[in-house]
Amino acid sequence: MDKVSVLKSKQEEALQGGGAKRIESQHKKGKLTARERLQLLLDEGSFEEIGMFVQHRSRDFGMEKEIYPGDGVVTGFGTVNGRLVYVYSQDFTVFGGSLSETHAEKICKIMDLAIQNGAPVIGLNDSGGARIQEGVVSLGGYADIFYRNVKSSGVVPQLSAIMGPCAGGAVYSPAITDFILMVENTSYMFVTGPNVVKTVTHETVTSEELGGAHTHASKSGVTHFALANEVECIDHIKRLLSYMPQNCEEEAPVYAYEAGDETRIKLDSIIPENPNQPYDIKEVIEEVVDTDSFLEVHKEYAENIVVGFARIGGRSVGVVANQPAFLAGVLDINSSKKGARFVRFCDAFNIPLLVLVDVPGFLPGTDQEWHGIITNGAKLLYALSEATVPKVTVITRKAYGGAYDVMNSKHIGADLNYAWPTAEIAVMGAKGAAEIIFKKEIAEATDHEAKWKEKEMEYMEKFANPYGAAARGFIDEVILPSETRAKLIKAYKMLENKAVSMPKRKHGNIPL
Repeated sequence: MDKVSVLKSKQEEALQGGGAKRIESQHKKGKLTARERLQLLLDEGSFEEIGMFVQHRSRDFGMEKEIYPGDGVVTGFGTVNGRLVYVYSQDFTVFGGSLSETHAEKICKIMDLAIQNGAPVIGLNDSGGARIQEGVVSLGGYADIFYRNVKSSGVVPQLSAIMGPCAGGAVYSPAITDFILMVENTSYMFVTGPNVVKTVTHETVTSEELGGAHTHASKSGVTHFALANEVECIDHIKRLLSYMPQNCEEEAPVYAYEAGDETRIKLDSIIPENPNQPYDIKEVIEEVVDTDSFLEVHKEYAENIVVGFARIGGRSVGVVANQPAFLAGVLDINSSKKGARFVRFCDAFNIPLLVLVDVPGFLPGTDQEWHGIITNGAKLLYALSEATVPKVTVITRKAYGGAYDVMNSKHIGADLNYAWPTAEIAVMGAKGAAEIIFKKEIAEATDHEAKWKEKEMEYMEKFANPYGAAARGFIDEVILPSETRAKLIKAYKMLENKAVSMPKRKHGNIPL
């Protein structure tokens, strides 16, 4: 056989992965193969493979008789919508996608290239975990990947799609990356599986219940997106990338935008007359951002805060908004962590922030206190204080107590702070404030309820408005809700060259 034929034969063997039977089995589970996934993700003809002929080095337990070119992972680079990305796609048809020493080396190689060349890393995970036959070298391979995940953090975007099992040490690489996407019914993540859980805790639980997409999207918050199938998942990766720069030294892509009438009349009547009546903050978001540009992150988790990417005048922004339609928009442990994590990503990658405020305070109670609302709430405060990207705040209604400070107030470095005429900026709600301030007068009154109501109205007139804060310069302008979009377009344009000089330090110590 001539040398060209040898090459072609080896290439054909590599393209077959674990063979036709295992590929058929993969398809029967509703899953694509590693190469099919890359074909969907990358621009046609752009994929350049690295390490096609890599083989494992294990000679124990009969492994020397089972050699597959590529060793269970397809790695390389290509483009998504014309932009360079580095990719690895684990092949479940080869040893269940298990990670060996050489499998890890291939992933590390493309991660090193990504840091050196400043482009995102996308991992398509479908692996049974460490290759048991290799012992400690497979564990060392995981640690090599973890180390690079940390080195890459805040340098290049890192996206992890979970498209099959992800257990044990395998879960920690995705956990360090910026965004995790899971596929419903075919993917799961857990440190210890159902069998171990049953042995140790005597709980009977399925893989789906323990670590499925819905569980992690709604209960743990481990995954940012739960998608119906693999095609939808890959489409979501592409959309997500469109809001991000290639690396921490670049800006996110700016899309063509034609200015028109930016007035949004609907917003003038969106706040209910009853201050305790909810409304959906997502309706506000949809009105102020470019049409159909909002991509919500962590949609099913900690729904009292809404975070996600959008565009305003064609420019990427990160939106953080209290949600009065869920728990009255109160801040609690989960919403604080969710908000803080998102803010830090945006700040790391030069994405301006828009903070929409309607917050009655922090959630009271023993459960919150005993589980650390103090340090967890401080995470959001820290993240917004630390952020140096352009930061704009709009207070739509309530901004009470310490939550006013936390939600991107002027005092923690916001660049522009707007308020609607419906904004109430105070230490607490009028009813509670009146009870404390006028306790004696209420107690001495013949009609306690009437006096309490009178004093409540007195407090509201004085503090339940944005003008006291505006008088001190804590609010830059009180605006009509319908003007909000036009104001934001001009604000971000004005702030596009913002530069901040920070004190020299190794890094801060966020209350983790």
